[in-house]
Amino acid sequence: MRDFIAREAAAVGFDVCRVVRPGAIENAPAKLKRFLADNFHGTMGWMAETAERRGDPLTLWPDVKSIIMLGMNYGPEHDPLAVLAERDRGAISVYAQNRDYHDVVKGKLKQVAGKLAARSGAEVKVFVDTAPVMEKPLAAAAGIGWQGKHTNLVSREFGSWLFLGSIFTAAELESDLPETDHCGSCHACLDICPTKAFPAPYRLDARRCISYLTIEHKGPIPHEFRQAIGNRIYGCDDCLSVCPWNKFARTVSEAKLAQRAELQAPHLADLLQLDDPAFRLFFSGSPVKRIGRDRFVRNVLIAAGNSGEAALVPRCESLLDDPSALVRGAAIWALSRLLLPQAFAGCAREHRAKETDQDVIAEWDAASRAGDKE
Repeated sequence: MRDFIAREAAAVGFDVCRVVRPGAIENAPAKLKRFLADNFHGTMGWMAETAERRGDPLTLWPDVKSIIMLGMNYGPEHDPLAVLAERDRGAISVYAQNRDYHDVVKGKLKQVAGKLAARSGAEVKVFVDTAPVMEKPLAAAAGIGWQGKHTNLVSREFGSWLFLGSIFTAAELESDLPETDHCGSCHACLDICPTKAFPAPYRLDARRCISYLTIEHKGPIPHEFRQAIGNRIYGCDDCLSVCPWNKFARTVSEAKLAQRAELQAPHLADLLQLDDPAFRLFFSGSPVKRIGRDRFVRNVLIAAGNSGEAALVPRCESLLDDPSALVRGAAIWALSRLLLPQAFAGCAREHRAKETDQDVIAEWDAASRAGDKE
């Protein structure tokens, strides 16, 4: 049965297949509890709401006897860190430069699960990220890799670049052995983090993480992180990219997960022009679409403010009248960085008086005070 599952998984495009018992992550609930107690999850309230089910697969489905963990490689074709030097362009996380992996992986999981159910007669369920399943601890317990000091999964075969999915089954299958930690004395992933999101090795404060700030966080990005974000407009790959184990990584082979050329280093000037219909069209099929146009343009404006590109001023100024207060606030900050103090003061006189949103007024006041200090 194990060989049959492995063959079927490989046939649909999975690069690694391992099996783990449901109770193999007994330490994970305590770590999750500490993470939540420290409020490291920020505004991701769903993590606390699903903590009990997340920490114990048997709580999610009492009949599960074995969990098949599958990984699909999405190794990038180019160095993800190279775009950070191109300040007039945006950096989008590698995983989001292609088709939404949830759809791709889940479709393939269903194919394998269907074959398994037909062969074994046992009930199956498939999960990809959106369900309360702790994929990384399960994958480590199954021997796919280990959770590095940055808390992400690292594989000796694929480095940092694996999408994970799971098949829960009522069938009894022999389990694999867990992978050991191969991080050693290396701390490159901790050192490179622009916002110092790791209070200690193997601990992540999501509230400081650029992926959280640009994707999960719905309000204005806190001022203390805006410069550090640079031109990262959706997610961050710094801690993944710098891992030495990536020397063994391979380029993605699944065509649906190949990087779209237009998403590898898009021009900020073009992205600043996106209204909602244009945003939805441009990011059709991409994970970026789920955060919505306003949050995305907020991110682009932060990148614009960090770019030093005076040519972006007209595009930023046009967004001072945007229907979204979130966008207007970010535009103020961008212009405070791109305009000379006198020009910004004139801009403030023109627009602040007609503003009604208190958060946006606060942005005008904060930007004006910062300009006075400079």
